[in-house]
This record gives sequence, structure tokens and C-alpha cells, in this order.
Amino acid sequence: MSVCSFAAQEAMAEEHGDTLQQKEIDANSPVMADSVTDSNIVEKPKRDFFHKVGDVFTKFFKEFNNVDTNYIEPQRYNYTVMLQNTNTYEQYRLSGKNGESVTFAPDITYRLGPYVGWRWVFLGYTIDLKNIGGSNSSKKEFDLSLYSSLLGVDFFWRKTGNDYKIRKVKLGEGIDTSPMDGLSFSGIESTIRGVNLYYIFNHRKFSYPAAYSQSTVQRRSAGSPLAGIGYTRHSLKVDWDQLGALTEERLGPEAATALRENLNFEKVEYIDISVSGGYSYNWVFAKNWLMNASLSGALGYKRSKSEAHDDDYPLKDFNLKNFNLDAIGRFAVVWNNTKWYAGLSAIMHSYNYSKPQFSTNNFFGNINLYFGVNIGRKR
Repeated sequence: MSVCSFAAQEAMAEEHGDTLQQKEIDANSPVMADSVTDSNIVEKPKRDFFHKVGDVFTKFFKEFNNVDTNYIEPQRYNYTVMLQNTNTYEQYRLSGKNGESVTFAPDITYRLGPYVGWRWVFLGYTIDLKNIGGSNSSKKEFDLSLYSSLLGVDFFWRKTGNDYKIRKVKLGEGIDTSPMDGLSFSGIESTIRGVNLYYIFNHRKFSYPAAYSQSTVQRRSAGSPLAGIGYTRHSLKVDWDQLGALTEERLGPEAATALRENLNFEKVEYIDISVSGGYSYNWVFAKNWLMNASLSGALGYKRSKSEAHDDDYPLKDFNLKNFNLDAIGRFAVVWNNTKWYAGLSAIMHSYNYSKPQFSTNNFFGNINLYFGVNIGRKR
């Protein structure tokens, strides 16, 4: 072989080696690597807006019963049957701008009835034991509660009966109003309807349902801040002619005049839109036993309207918008071994509307005694 041909072959070999080396470099380059990698990957289809929204709701609903089982034992049954005794108290206080006031309240009512529950939903109906013999009381009440570890919702509607009594009258200094105390008064009608929604922050360790719907069992003590919103509509109507005649009969014409001049609103209506915050604590003081205390304060925006009874005093008509403080308190003692349960609970509401011209204060609450059993064990 000649030197020239050998050199040519060597040059060709070097050129061929450079080409192979260049190809190896290109194969290891980011562009080539991406091309090789991309060719082996099947791209996932892009999720549209509705699928993304669905994912958010799915995660949210899963969170409803996402609990720490070291603190909360989940419900093992699908259904519950319960017998409950409900004792109800309510009171209305109406005040004028000069300090005059009348307080109305019926006797405590005692009701008994069955309740049934399915997971979050709890429904029941109770009968007024005092009027079971055929009394014509028009008092009615309906409650619907939905409970989970994360959220709770209460719907309520209450219509008072015709069994109110005058508890206290204040008409100024020098007027003895004690003869009015305890007199029956059928000239007052009131209706309350509304909804409350509340959020439980520490819902993985603290169980509100364990205290108020018996759908879980609190195994270790824990507490949680609460936040909520509410909407309530109030209606109150008073027959001031009937009250004035009763006042004149018991206290004389001077007291009746003071009543008519300072308290003369036939109908009061107001809407309460509120934002609330508070704290609740579950104390597990023995096996299967629980004590709860809960208190929430609410800042309510209220729009009130009153129809003046006396056309000679048009300045007494008012339509005012304002903020006031309301409160909701709860207390419970529960025994629950997951199959059988019994307990006591109390729920108190206070609604206030106050302005120099007029004010109303409404307080109502229930004390419940109950005994029940869970059925339909989950598989």
C-alpha cells in the first residue's frame, strides 16, 4: 500500500470517526434527548374547566368526614332512631325611647316526639304535651339540621301560640305595674324563620356532631374555633288596644295613657343577616362520655320596619338599618357507645335590635333530653 493511499484511508477513517462522534454528541444533546424522550411519552389529555371544578368539589366533599381517628371515632351505622323531650322557653321585650317596656313570655312548653336520622340528616316531630288534651294553641315549630365534621346547617321555623303572659311592665317612676305581672295575654303573634351555616376549623380532631347529633364519638378532648353566617326573619304583632284596655283595668287611665303614648307599634318586622365567630370545646371526662360548651357572638345587620298604630303620630314610623350584637350558646352532655346513646343538650339564641326610637329583644332556647339507638351497620 502506498503512503498516499494509507494517508487517504486514515483521513477517511478520521472523518468517519468524527462523524460518529458528532452523532453521539448530538444524541446526548438536550435537543436530541428531549426528542428521544418525547417520542416515548404519551401526552395526557388536557382537563377542561368543568373537570377542574369537579376535582375541587370532590376534594371538598371528601374533606367533610376526613377525621383523625385518634380523636374521633366515625359513625359505624347508617341510620338512627331517637325519642326526644324538648322544653322550650321564649321571651320578647319591647321598649320605647323613654325607657318604657313590656316583656311577654309564655310558660315553658314540654314536647315529646320521635326523630330519625340518616348520616347527616336529622328530622323529627314533637307534640306539645300540655295541649295534648285538645287545647287550641297555635304554636308550631319545625327544625332541620345537617351535620358533618366540616360544616353544619340549621334550618328553623317557629310560630308562637296564643298563650303568652305579661311578665313585666315598666311605665315610668311612680306607676306600680305589679298587678300586670303574670296576666294572660292573647294579643301577641310572632314568627321566626331562618338558616344558620357554620364552619368548624379543627374538624379533624374536634367533632361538633359528637355533641349535637350523636353521629360520631369524641375519644379525646379537643376544641375548635367556629365561624358562621346566618339569615333570620322576625315578625311580631301586638294588639295594643287589648293591652291598653287591660292596663286601664288593672292600673288606671294614667298608666294606660303612658302605654299608648310611648309603646304603640302594632307590627314590627326585621331581617337579620349576621356573621358569627366563637369557640367550642369537647371534654371527654370518661369512656363514652362527653361534655361540650360552645359560645358564638354574631354581628347582625338588621333592617327593621314598623307600622305605627296611631296615625296622629306619623313621626313614630321608622325604617332603620343598623348593626347589633346577637349570641348563640350551646351546652351538651352525651353518653355514646356507638350503638346506644343518651344525653342532654341546650341551645340558646338571643336577637337584639336597638335604636333610640324603639328596641326589641328576643330570646328563645331549647333544652333536650334524648335516648336513641343506631341501626343499619355500615359494611
